[in-house]
Amino acid sequence: MEKFDVAVVGAGPAGSTTAYRLARAHARVLLIDKSGFPRDKPCGGGLTMRAVHQLPFSIEPVVEDRVTRVRCRLKYGRVMNRESEHVLCLMTQRRRLDEFLVEQAVEAGAVFRDGVRVEIESDRRIRVDGRPVEVGGLVGADGANGITAKTLGLGGDIVNGVALEGNLPYERLPHGEWRGMLVLELAALPGGYGWIFPKGDHVNVGVGGWGTEGPRLRAHLRSLCDHYGVDLDELTNLRGHRLPMRRPGTKLANGRALVVGDAAGVLDPVSGDGIYEALVSGKLAAEQIIAGDIPGYERAVHERLDPLSSAGWGAKKALDRFPRAVFAIMRLPVTWRVLEKLILGEVAHPGEAKGAGLTAMKAIKTLARAA
Repeated sequence: MEKFDVAVVGAGPAGSTTAYRLARAHARVLLIDKSGFPRDKPCGGGLTMRAVHQLPFSIEPVVEDRVTRVRCRLKYGRVMNRESEHVLCLMTQRRRLDEFLVEQAVEAGAVFRDGVRVEIESDRRIRVDGRPVEVGGLVGADGANGITAKTLGLGGDIVNGVALEGNLPYERLPHGEWRGMLVLELAALPGGYGWIFPKGDHVNVGVGGWGTEGPRLRAHLRSLCDHYGVDLDELTNLRGHRLPMRRPGTKLANGRALVVGDAAGVLDPVSGDGIYEALVSGKLAAEQIIAGDIPGYERAVHERLDPLSSAGWGAKKALDRFPRAVFAIMRLPVTWRVLEKLILGEVAHPGEAKGAGLTAMKAIKTLARAA
């Protein structure tokens, strides 16, 4: 029977970086994914600079664009344009990013097996294509629909949002400079927004919101396309996916097992972005496994991510209930400076803002309480 110190089920950003860090610490690591690589996944494909700072290596080989400009509009009405002196986000595609991250984990010493069937028998034993594998610990990184959390009694108490997205060549967009810019259509649907994200030879176009919007997502996406003079039928790789958002009762560790990334629901509720949280949870998981304190992982996640998650839930509810008031606060120069610092990773959460910026964040918090 094969034996490994740790098995990581799922080779997305959370799983691959967990495997990388463990392998660098000389653990025997098995990284597994049910899909054959390279494989694509529905995702906007943006890494904020706060996410990039969590990576232990450069992802320059897979970067397709650098964002310095943001255009926000409220319900296809009032517009806010902002530009930064710094790169705010690196844009890529999950097909390229995930393959690159797996390569780094393998170079660090992890054993990678893709396109295999995984069965979870316990936190000490799994089967890979029917063959038993004994492990000293298990990391569930198999996403919102994964089997690890369900089998081992992890996760739960997760609210699922939904998103629908597709790709469009630049030449099919209206005339203008779309590269280097994030386009956000705030409150375009309940619990979310629409977006246009730049890539190498195309843009990613999508909408996301509360899970109850699932039956109406296509109509919301059509509305977004109509406002930009785009035919919905021209979008390629049209895909829907769930956006798992944890609540306080979500169980993140049990025995010798823990969950990271989307499997743990560590997704920013207001933005729907989960890569930063995936990388942070992967880093914390590796640290706690190396320290021999898997139960301490849950506490570490709460300490690191709860303030940001709480602020995200508040902003999401406030934007839903009082969109005009929230947008008016967002348009203030002091608010942009706070948001810019959050994206760049210069502050960990809105509560770390100073002066007038903190006052603006408190105003949004007050609206959240009223909502």
